[in-house]
Amino acid sequence: MTTTAKTKKLADIGSPEDDNARDYVTSFARGLDVIRTFTRSKPSMTMSEVAEQADMNRAAARRFLLTLVREGYAQFDGKYFSLNPKILELGFSALASMNLPEVVQPVLNDLAEKLQESCFCVVLSGDSCVYIAAAKSRRVINASIELGGRAPAYCMSSGRVLLGALNDRALDAALENVKLVPVTEKTVTSKLELRSAIRDARTRGYSVVDQEYEIGLRSISVPVADRSGAVIAALNVCCPSPRYTIEEMMQKVLPVLLDSASRITQALPH
Repeated sequence: MTTTAKTKKLADIGSPEDDNARDYVTSFARGLDVIRTFTRSKPSMTMSEVAEQADMNRAAARRFLLTLVREGYAQFDGKYFSLNPKILELGFSALASMNLPEVVQPVLNDLAEKLQESCFCVVLSGDSCVYIAAAKSRRVINASIELGGRAPAYCMSSGRVLLGALNDRALDAALENVKLVPVTEKTVTSKLELRSAIRDARTRGYSVVDQEYEIGLRSISVPVADRSGAVIAALNVCCPSPRYTIEEMMQKVLPVLLDSASRITQALPH
């Protein structure tokens, strides 16, 4: 396409900064403003607080908030509104547009080479873990997980790390309707035990799962944060149980995994 043609295309579309551009949807933009009012420091707010933060009247804030609740992206407890984990589905495409897999891949390759085990980068989508990058070792036996594959977050070390990054309200919402199916005989099926494991992952900064998703396979995961400190993904190493005890994973795998997560954070744009 020529420069002239490109200019014409942009003129046809209109500038998003121009409120009079015929294709600019002001109400959609204001809805995004409402979503952005929720932060780590303000995970739940009243309608009046949202209206003030978004610089709109209460009636408009009410319409946007109730729409988010109806679509499952937010919840309301009678006084406070807060976002639900479903909102992360909107972020999955955003992560792809940030080229996160491209940033992660060389670090994963180094990690797999050092450990000679299968290594993955995982994000949370609803109640599932989604694998967005992978590196496998030269060993004959590797974990059989494909890119784009999904697994239940509750029985994955990566899932527990990512769930642990949610605020308490969002975690409550995530656990409220999840059905804990025993994938193996070792799978945790008590919500009380699961919540404890998730909180341990949040406190310790890592999670270890012992054969809860597949017999003969242990896994360890750590969070990956962006430059602001927000957790955006998890790094995961799968270790066949005959090769590693849990103690050996802690001694040999965890330090390398934490270093790799730090390298990814430093490589992300500001």
